[in-house]
Amino acid sequence: MNKNDLKNYYDNYAGQRQRWIKKNWYYHKNLARYFSFIIPANSRVLEIGCGTGELLAAVQPSCGVGIDFSEKMLDIARGKYPDLIFKYDDAEALQMDEPFDYIIMSDLVGTLWDIQAALKSLQRVARPHSRIVISYYSYLWEPVFRFAEKVGLKFKQPLQNWLSPADLDNLLRLEGFETIRIDRKLLLPRNIPILSFLFNRIIANLPLLHHLCMINIIIARPSVEPEKEHSVSIVIPARNESGNIENAIKRMPRFGTGQEIIFIEGHSQDDTYQKMVEVEKKYPAWDIKLMQQSGKGKGNAVFEAFAAASGDILMILDADLTTPPEDLPKFYEALKRNRGEFINGCRLVYPMEKEAMRFLNHIANKFFGLVFSYLLGQRLKDTLCGTKVLFRSDYQKIKAHRSYFGDFDPFGDFDLLFGAAKLNLKIVEVIVRYRDRDYGSTQISRFQHGLLLLRMCAFAARKIKFI
Repeated sequence: MNKNDLKNYYDNYAGQRQRWIKKNWYYHKNLARYFSFIIPANSRVLEIGCGTGELLAAVQPSCGVGIDFSEKMLDIARGKYPDLIFKYDDAEALQMDEPFDYIIMSDLVGTLWDIQAALKSLQRVARPHSRIVISYYSYLWEPVFRFAEKVGLKFKQPLQNWLSPADLDNLLRLEGFETIRIDRKLLLPRNIPILSFLFNRIIANLPLLHHLCMINIIIARPSVEPEKEHSVSIVIPARNESGNIENAIKRMPRFGTGQEIIFIEGHSQDDTYQKMVEVEKKYPAWDIKLMQQSGKGKGNAVFEAFAAASGDILMILDADLTTPPEDLPKFYEALKRNRGEFINGCRLVYPMEKEAMRFLNHIANKFFGLVFSYLLGQRLKDTLCGTKVLFRSDYQKIKAHRSYFGDFDPFGDFDLLFGAAKLNLKIVEVIVRYRDRDYGSTQISRFQHGLLLLRMCAFAARKIKFI
């Protein structure tokens, strides 16, 4: 079957599509729910192979454009959704040339004549911060679909392309895109009370068993390498860290087009704030700003400092300096060169100084790294490293969507990690050497904070994974 045959097929199918959507409403309802979770409302969205427009309308775009090569499908879509834009175009040779926040290709790659050509065409509508969301059927379900077509449970489609996630990841890389994460959804595509919830919300999200799901969803981004330099705001929250304040400046390397150092003090019982005032006067060559947090906890301190920051890039450096300030240029380079969009420190590779991290803390870090890698769908080895770096523009997006999670995290680290994962930011880790502190003692309670972290895992599972 050539491309003209495919076009004629879908023109003939257009009049039957609403009947089939109604017949398989449970599948389409869940697909819309998955995409609505991935794509924030009021985004600029392009759907390639939009059919009659139901999925595009479901994600509630501020500007929604659907393209298809079936004019009859487009005529129906225009009648149903007059607020959206529908255009005739070929997925494998796009004529459009405008940017979108999210580009949807749902149930499309299985029918494309040339998948690589279609992915190459995405370069015309994708920009560095665009996200490509591709859903397609798992090849494990091919015999199930053939049976369903024979007994009239599914409309009969032309011969499909059957790809593994590795196949599609390879094609994306060939055309200048990289995979952020892969989700697998839907084990039971029919509505059977209790069983559908059990299979699709619980079992479908469990390790190993999720490989049996019907739908693969790949989220990808352009893998460009910009060379623009940026200004930096380095936030240093400090409580009872008087002896470390001056060393933070003395050991700070110069990088970026400009550096703003924001010390924010958190109700110390020593002379931490007075030391900050002394350091500000002693080092006039540095752009130093002093703050005292109004609330409690590191998270409150960091977010108040972020609100006052002016740099393009936001960095967190814990005042205990167990993550060396000398390593901050590595984080800057990773973000500047687009190796990732949320850069997390990792302390669990190089040998540590003897007192840097207690044994139980080390085991807990490894455990939570595995759990969060599973929950967030991106590899994360050290969730508890305090050094985190991202663009201020991306932080503003996380802040704008914070209501989804609520005010749940006294540390701030997990608010940022969960927010980055929800917005499909690429998370990468920079390996650092973790050192024993020169002054003061740790303010982490292993068991109290360990229980809090377990609660956060359960929270993340409910809000991100088991949806």
